[in-house]
Amino acid sequence: MRVTFTVNGREETAEDVWEGESLLYVLRERLGLPGSKNACEQGECGSCTVYLDDAPVCACLVAAGQVQGRRVRTVEGLAERGLDPVQEAFVESGAVQCGFCTPGLIVQAHDLLERVERPSDAEIREALAGNLCRCTGYEKILDAVRLAAERKAAAR
Repeated sequence: MRVTFTVNGREETAEDVWEGESLLYVLRERLGLPGSKNACEQGECGSCTVYLDDAPVCACLVAAGQVQGRRVRTVEGLAERGLDPVQEAFVESGAVQCGFCTPGLIVQAHDLLERVERPSDAEIREALAGNLCRCTGYEKILDAVRLAAERKAAAR
């Protein structure tokens, strides 16, 4: 099947898509967007989180055919005009270690900060609850989200 959808503001078409193929596979292997990571393939780790029509989803759980005519925004799409404040904060706070979980965490944190200007620690933890990290112990990730929230609020 052919799937045409908008990715990071550009219309893309994937040809000969198998009916069971995931959005994650299409993004990484067919469109060359390796930011979303393939870790669990069960929607348990959050490493493949992307926006689908402005809502965060695990790309490994979305069948490629479901995105026909829809909009997808990946972690790469957040950096179209330079690094997004969330991406900058992750780097500056040392919240990036092995980097495998980072794209999903950044997309989830970005979504939170689009909805809540100054989230509490409990709100940050709740928003990131579906994203697993085995390197940082989460404190640096929380620091990064707090820093990004401060910067985004100051810029408004």
